[in-house]
Amino acid sequence: MTTTPPALRRLSPDKLLLSKWTAVDPVDREKHFIVTRLIALEPPAQGFEMVQLEALYSGRNMLLPWRALRDPSTWLQGWL
Repeated sequence: MTTTPPALRRLSPDKLLLSKWTAVDPVDREKHFIVTRLIALEPPAQGFEMVQLEALYSGRNMLLPWRALRDPSTWLQGWL
C-alpha cells in the first residue's frame, strides 16, 4: 500500500471549517491556527473564497484565500 505525501493530498473546501493548521514560519509565537469561518462569494451559491484563521496562542484572527492553505511552504495541515 502506498501513501500520498501530505503536500500532494487534495484539500477539500467542504472539510475546512474547524480544521487545524501549523504555520511553517511562525510570527510572534503564533504557530497553531484553526479555521473558524468560511467567507462566501456573491452569490453564496458559488461557494466560498476566503477563510478566517484564529491563532490559538493570541486569539488573533486573519483572513486569507482558502487555496493559500495548499502551499506546503507556508502551511501544514494539523498541529505539528
